[in-house]
Amino acid sequence: MNKDELDGKIDRLKGNIKEAVGDATDDEQLRDEGIADQAAGNIQEGFGKARRKVGDAIHDVAHKIKD
Repeated sequence: MNKDELDGKIDRLKGNIKEAVGDATDDEQLRDEGIADQAAGNIQEGFGKARRKVGDAIHDVAHKIKD
């Protein structure tokens, strides 16, 4: 797991908490912020996963060339 994946997971968790608190307190703005944080977290985590996969592929190619 890389930093982008971890940061994305953290943003999603914060978003879930904000959304739940917003629902519980009937605070529509906080709930909407939570939903937005979750979306941003999903994007960042997806970017991190893609970056990791590209790095793994480059590493595999380099390893095959070396052998």
